[in-house]
Amino acid sequence: MAIIKCNKELASEVAHRRTFAIISHPDAGKTTLTEKLLMYGGAIQEAGAVKARRATRHATSDWLEIEKQRGISVSSSVMQFEYQGHIINLLDTPGHQDFSEDTYRVLTAVDAAVMVIDAAKGVEAQTIKLLEVCRLRDTPIITFVNKFDREVRGPLEILEEIESTLKIDCAPVSWPIGMGKSFRGVFDLLTDRLLRFSGGKEKQSKDTEVVQGLDNVRLDELFPDEAEVLREEVDLIRGASSPFDLELFLAGMQTPVFFGSGINNFGVQEVLRALLDWAPKPQSRDATERNVEPNETSLTGFVFKIQANMDPKHRDRIAFFRICSGKYTPGMKLHHLRLGREMRIANAQTFMANARKSSEDAVAGDIIGIHNHGQLQIGDTLTEGEQLSFRGIPYFAPELFVSARPEDPLKAKQLQKGLKELGEEGAVQVFTNNLGRKLLGAVGRLQFEIVAHRLKGEYNVEAAYTPAEIHTARWLSFPDEITRNEFMKRESASMAEDVDGNPVYLAPSRYKLQITQERFAKVGFHTTREHGEVLDGAKGIYS
Repeated sequence: MAIIKCNKELASEVAHRRTFAIISHPDAGKTTLTEKLLMYGGAIQEAGAVKARRATRHATSDWLEIEKQRGISVSSSVMQFEYQGHIINLLDTPGHQDFSEDTYRVLTAVDAAVMVIDAAKGVEAQTIKLLEVCRLRDTPIITFVNKFDREVRGPLEILEEIESTLKIDCAPVSWPIGMGKSFRGVFDLLTDRLLRFSGGKEKQSKDTEVVQGLDNVRLDELFPDEAEVLREEVDLIRGASSPFDLELFLAGMQTPVFFGSGINNFGVQEVLRALLDWAPKPQSRDATERNVEPNETSLTGFVFKIQANMDPKHRDRIAFFRICSGKYTPGMKLHHLRLGREMRIANAQTFMANARKSSEDAVAGDIIGIHNHGQLQIGDTLTEGEQLSFRGIPYFAPELFVSARPEDPLKAKQLQKGLKELGEEGAVQVFTNNLGRKLLGAVGRLQFEIVAHRLKGEYNVEAAYTPAEIHTARWLSFPDEITRNEFMKRESASMAEDVDGNPVYLAPSRYKLQITQERFAKVGFHTTREHGEVLDGAKGIYS
């Protein structure tokens, strides 16, 4: 058994790390909040015009061309910045439901999450799904109710809906002063003060004023029409709601709620402060053989995302690697568990808000980018020699299928390469049937649109996409070779392989799936499987 060494100096560095994701339903204002957090952290000076599709500036976190055109996030971005002596690792996730797999992977790499809710629409479908994913790991959640600069629903109504729909206790930490045209800012319920900003759509405002106490006459001078209503609402909410409890928050059972307007900077700094004060530092991680503590001196971590062509000029492929313990030093050698060999990590990168730089001192909690030439896959574990395996990053059975062929037959190899790389990074699932035909599987149609766009822009391949008559996919595990051979022979027309060579049954209909499951009762039909895991019997399968 390996000797576990811990380091006090390393523990101090780790304690100043915060790694979190921002999650929301599309259009709730997630990307705007991301920009404003970066702005308050000093990482950028001016926020992108995220809403204007024709604008020359775009959100720092949106780098795909199609994201700029549509004003949505469809890929996960990682941004690091320093704020008040802490290193903040911010992961911006896709809000669109078609990219739920990518969001799931990101949530395995963070220690906390900020949930953004549109104050007009309340709790939406994607918000419910994302919170369910967070619950799988008891991820602490900070809630930001956005867009109070518009005519929206009352804050009490929103709190009630969050508690009843998401089944999580709410502890309001700030309270809005008015809404819409009469929105004046937010009052901090914990410090009993108003931090007054001049609203600004792009640049950070330095014009601040602190008003201490609800009985302060300055409150009446500033807001003659809203002050008395604020006092009544604060008295009511303090009597009716639960006080903030740090232990309940860290256990994922209570969410502190902030109200504000991301576009006008109201409430943003309070969220950033809460991340520093309350969000957990990097936590211990289950690595199958044992729990890994972040202050251990040996470096360990896992790949949770692959991104091709972040820099189109260099056709690069980057593996996003979450460090779980230890410290990265340039040129260090790490053991690749899946391949069973060493690999040298010479020039890992840190992702700043609007640039990439060489990483020289990343520690547990940090995300680094490793140049990947095909040797790294999502879910891979790297260590300094110990046999460990961080788990929990699955593929989900796709619900939509198309076949792809190049418009120009001479570009078949380029199509093959593009689909292989996009499949490895998780942009879409790629299956090869017994006739060698490439089939793409996705959760939502927008994934196909993104793949077509990227194949054309990054690989110079235009393809024809034809809907495939497939109901769903199931990964298979067999009790023995005889059963395997019998199944393969009988269901040959419906068989395919995934990117890792695993057998996949592509059911043409719900009825055919049911009949096949009844006929082969000993065969395992699985809706998910773990990334990078080649199936052997029932090994590595999640039902």
